[in-house]
Amino acid sequence: QVQLVESGGGLVQPGGSLRLSCAASGFTFGRYWMHWVRQAPGKELEWVSGIDTGGENTYYSDSVEGRFTASRDNAKNTLFLDMNSLKSEDTAVYYCAKQGKGFSIRSMWGTYEYDVLGQGTQVTVSA
Repeated sequence: QVQLVESGGGLVQPGGSLRLSCAASGFTFGRYWMHWVRQAPGKELEWVSGIDTGGENTYYSDSVEGRFTASRDNAKNTLFLDMNSLKSEDTAVYYCAKQGKGFSIRSMWGTYEYDVLGQGTQVTVSA
């Protein structure tokens, strides 16, 4: 059974940092691209970042480029998102997503397909 479990969210002041983690199980983690997506209150799901199977190539939305860094540890089946210089508009539930067929999400880099989302972790940026 494929499972993605996010953690690391919380309340942080503007300008602060957080590190999100996504623990994967039930599939061969290193064979799949992984993505971070988020959903702010009252808004649609938004693609944030993608990382290739080996972690050598990462892609970001304009809104987080230069502030967020995605990485992965294939030996530990874990995906990370380091978020710096956080802004109030980063407030959202953050999900990790596994590459696959079933759903799609658009980004400036193209349309990505995914088949599993985790339960999400809340990030709130507020003074």
